[in-house]
Amino acid sequence: MKDYKHTINLPQTGFAMKADLAQREPAALARWQAEDTYGRLREIARGRPRFVLHDGPPYANGAIHIGHALNKILKDIIVKSRSLEGYDAPYIPGWDCHGLPIEHAVEKKHGRPGQKLDANAFRAACRAFAAEQVEQQRRDFKRLGVLGDWDRPYLTMAPAYEAEQLRAFGRIVANGHLYKGAKPVHWCLDCRSALAEAEVEYEDKTSTAVDVAFAVVDVADFALRIGLGKGAGAAAAAAMAATAPPSLVIWTTTPWTLPANEAVALGGEIEYALVTLGERPVVLAAELVADCAQRYGIAPEAVQTVARFKGEALEGLALQHPFLPKQVPVILGEHVTLESGTGAVHTAPAHGQEDFVVGQRYGLPVVNPVGGDGRFLPGTPHVEGLKVEEGGARLVELMSGGGTLLVHAPYRHSYPHCWRHKTPVIFRATPQWFLSMEQAGLRAGALRDIPGVEWTPAWGEQRIHGMIANRPDWCISRQRIWGVPIPLFVHKVTGALHPRTQELIEAAAARVEQGGIEAWFALDPAELLGPEAADYDKVNDVMDVWADSGLSFHCVGTARPEVAAPVDLYLEGSDQHRGWFHSSLLMSEALEARAPYKAVLTHGFTVDDKGRKMSKSLGNVIDPQKVTATLGADVLRLWVSSTDYANEIAVSDEILKRMADSYRRIRNTVRFLLGNLSGFDPVADAVAPADMVALDRWALGRAAALQEEVRAAYRSFDFHLVYQKVHNFCVADLGGLWLDVTKDRLYTTPAKSLARRSAQTAQWHVAEAMVRWLAPVLSFTAEEIWSFLPGKREASVFHALWHAFPAIPSDGIDWDALIALRAQVAGELERLRAAGEIGSPLEARVVVECPPERLPQLDALGDELRFFLITSEARVEAVPGLGAVALRVTPTTALKCVRCWHRVEDVGTHAEHPELCGRCVSNVDGPGETRRHA
Repeated sequence: MKDYKHTINLPQTGFAMKADLAQREPAALARWQAEDTYGRLREIARGRPRFVLHDGPPYANGAIHIGHALNKILKDIIVKSRSLEGYDAPYIPGWDCHGLPIEHAVEKKHGRPGQKLDANAFRAACRAFAAEQVEQQRRDFKRLGVLGDWDRPYLTMAPAYEAEQLRAFGRIVANGHLYKGAKPVHWCLDCRSALAEAEVEYEDKTSTAVDVAFAVVDVADFALRIGLGKGAGAAAAAAMAATAPPSLVIWTTTPWTLPANEAVALGGEIEYALVTLGERPVVLAAELVADCAQRYGIAPEAVQTVARFKGEALEGLALQHPFLPKQVPVILGEHVTLESGTGAVHTAPAHGQEDFVVGQRYGLPVVNPVGGDGRFLPGTPHVEGLKVEEGGARLVELMSGGGTLLVHAPYRHSYPHCWRHKTPVIFRATPQWFLSMEQAGLRAGALRDIPGVEWTPAWGEQRIHGMIANRPDWCISRQRIWGVPIPLFVHKVTGALHPRTQELIEAAAARVEQGGIEAWFALDPAELLGPEAADYDKVNDVMDVWADSGLSFHCVGTARPEVAAPVDLYLEGSDQHRGWFHSSLLMSEALEARAPYKAVLTHGFTVDDKGRKMSKSLGNVIDPQKVTATLGADVLRLWVSSTDYANEIAVSDEILKRMADSYRRIRNTVRFLLGNLSGFDPVADAVAPADMVALDRWALGRAAALQEEVRAAYRSFDFHLVYQKVHNFCVADLGGLWLDVTKDRLYTTPAKSLARRSAQTAQWHVAEAMVRWLAPVLSFTAEEIWSFLPGKREASVFHALWHAFPAIPSDGIDWDALIALRAQVAGELERLRAAGEIGSPLEARVVVECPPERLPQLDALGDELRFFLITSEARVEAVPGLGAVALRVTPTTALKCVRCWHRVEDVGTHAEHPELCGRCVSNVDGPGETRRHA
């Protein structure tokens, strides 16, 4: 047998079958760094239309987790795809560097400020700790393949950033949004500081619920108000006054707040009833009487209704506090509901937002008897020095003995917790600095501009609208050490800000720009105020850390004009409607009276394959560092692209294993393309579309159409569609059809023949397009592919734009009909193979019988139909009267060509090549065969 192996054009490429991503990817990172791939991209993109995704800063505390990886990869996919679209799309990563978690991390090592370290040394330790965390996270983010300005990120603890934050704060003050007030705020007893709304999460808690009686002071006045002033009613009222005066009963789950009670609130339009419970007359909401009686253990027959009336009848009625020697009024409030309790609401303006609001309307005092450590202040009757929960228990005992407690019982309910410590918070009124939602139109401006933002998913608009519409004023002050100062001087007597506040803020900013926030805390007020310093207090509170990140659009945009607001996109998790999206919107409205972003995109949270949250105790945590060290970052990136990230996103070892399988399919497809491009020079060897084999034109047209679908999916952030479409293209259109069919032509026709060059040209176009489709997702793999593609090109795939396909003329062939026929034939071939009649499709011959009118459609490939079907023989016959296509698929008895493996009748008829078919003889010794269609 003669050896014809050297006449076969087998694929040759250095692009390895085995990805070895964990080993190859770090080398690519080093190359990006050495060649300044990102910096070069900025030079190339200069002058293009701008697209800016502003990076929401992760907190500089702890190693990144799978949620961080999801977020950063999504951002990177967007930025890279916009660059391919022809935009100048810079990406400046950032970090949030101040705040309580960093303080607590330092406290664990050094104790609270003043114990081992003074305040200044403590801040230095916080700064050093944050810098370490930034470096660790930066290393992990870069390892994910995220391309950006990693050498010049924005840090909220950078002195220049801190200074610009102070200047922005000064403008917010000048715009009339700031005030100081003693309002109730969420207070964490562990943080010992006020918390922002976004720092509070709700978890179940068991509290002691109490029903407490507030006795009516003037029974005669009460009787007149409810219509018992005459006759039998007057007698009943007199009897009550002589025995047990009627009481209004409140229900509360925070008995520790009763020392701060200043009123009892009723609903003005709610119907109330004076009822006797045994011998005790009480006022309850009429709708809740039966429930309350059951709670108090009173039989229904022991409940007698004396009178009914609206709540408004009792407004201003004086009540006796249940254990303090003072009287409190009845007030009316819209916040009173009938969902639970008694219909009468204990009102402590120092311990609740609704209580505070209604208290302001009635001029109630705001008296807070609880210190920042959660203990009652000295002088607080009955409970001084006790922790709030201890005080609540003491008061329950006190009221039980005094006859004012009707019942107490454990009650399970949703309650605000500190999201850092996971411990219950309290409402506590303290002097704080607030941004008013009303006094300068902050709420109205935000609600006006929300509809002008493109929210994806669309429900984001309603979510943030509701949060803005209903939120209280923003408490921006914190009683902590590690944060950007509130740079104000307040008059010791009047409480007024210094008349030169704007000038003083700028002076403070100039110092901070040189020496960081430490410069403010070290500042002697006399340096700026001179003799006036004796009359003013320097504020030592720091800003809520959400003010730091909320002002990033301004602080970063000022330093880096190429990313100035309003930016094109914010992208974070769906919790940020109450966090960064929220704080950024309010800060932008306070500064510029506009939204900081044109569009907001949110993603869900990661869960395991059973829908459970990631938890170390469950053992279902997926560490991105482990994935990159084993499977590689590109597999993680492929997982991100495959998800419908608008909802919860499942990830597990098994899911990532499946993604690795999908990755291999894509890689092997590209490897086949690259292997068959060996020896191909696109400048010298490319074939014009009009001269191509028709099937290659079809593949080219299919790829060009797919590119438009891929681009549209990238533009609309539907990355799972990119994954699905490209993966399906590799599996069905390429592996399942075109590449399978063209193998014969690529391997057996002369290396420089038109038939082979046509296939190579089409494969080159497909590879050039596909490497770009993959680049935003499989970034490392795309760079590797890029290095093996023939022809002159940019240094990095990220310096390129989408591939430009040539115009593709129509050939009039109904490829959809032929593809359907091919699938029908494949079913018959499989039947014969399963029956043991053939071993491979090339051992079969096919006769297609069809109605005469379909002959032109199905016979369009002529003698080349056999190549399309990958059988040794195929022909189409018209059969009059036939209603549908019928197949006759049978084994062939022809001899096998040892070179192309086809079984045709002319094998053995060529003297010089007795084992070859006629076309192989031509391909080996002659001019080569001609292919027109397949």
